[in-house]
Amino acid sequence: MRTAALLLTAATLVAVPAAAASASAGPLTGTVIAINPGHNGGNAGAPSAINRPVPIGQGQTKACDTTGTATDAGYSEAAYNWDVALRTRRVLRHRGARVVMTRSSNTGVGPCIDERARIPNRAHADATVSIHADGAGASDRGFHVIEPARIPGLTDDIFSASHRLAVALRDAFRAGTGEPYANYLGRDGIDRRSDLGGLRLSDVPSVFIETGNMRNATDARRLGDAHYRLREARAIANGIARFLRR
Repeated sequence: MRTAALLLTAATLVAVPAAAASASAGPLTGTVIAINPGHNGGNAGAPSAINRPVPIGQGQTKACDTTGTATDAGYSEAAYNWDVALRTRRVLRHRGARVVMTRSSNTGVGPCIDERARIPNRAHADATVSIHADGAGASDRGFHVIEPARIPGLTDDIFSASHRLAVALRDAFRAGTGEPYANYLGRDGIDRRSDLGGLRLSDVPSVFIETGNMRNATDARRLGDAHYRLREARAIANGIARFLRR
């Protein structure tokens, strides 16, 4: 999720509508799940758009979005997040869930982090999972789930449910992929943050998952494998289902 270098070109922010996928009957029938694929493929070409400050609650602001990171071989986090999100949507739809996506392609810019929070809120989602990969040091490896800190007036209403979602997702992801907990931050695969706009502005249970470190050679090989990304998608869906007790 860490920011790569921005291209020095100007562009206009493109509004990306949420895409809702229809569902078939299954164990998750009647649920609404929001999937937020981090970043977007056009972000690097629009620094003025994605660097503009947006409100994240209680008078604080943060940049609209970032470019994300990439593997040493050039596989971008934005493309990776989009691929895993599509696979996760497919699994969830097969199980009966209605799935809302915060962006509809990997060729646009944004949407900004405040809008990414509003999309699940408007859909009254039962859970929101933001899919990312990290850009830490080459010796750093593993995944972690980010849950919101308790912030009175912002996240206190979703704090407990988001923690349950974080634990369910962590356990399912570890079981489904074999990926170890991050060895460079968090504790037992969970980190708690108060600065992420997508968590601060959420009115529904919400977490981020940093599925691995794109700058670590072992993680990068796994994240670059399509079969492994399907395993990740199934594991993420399993974690959501476990949270919903379906």
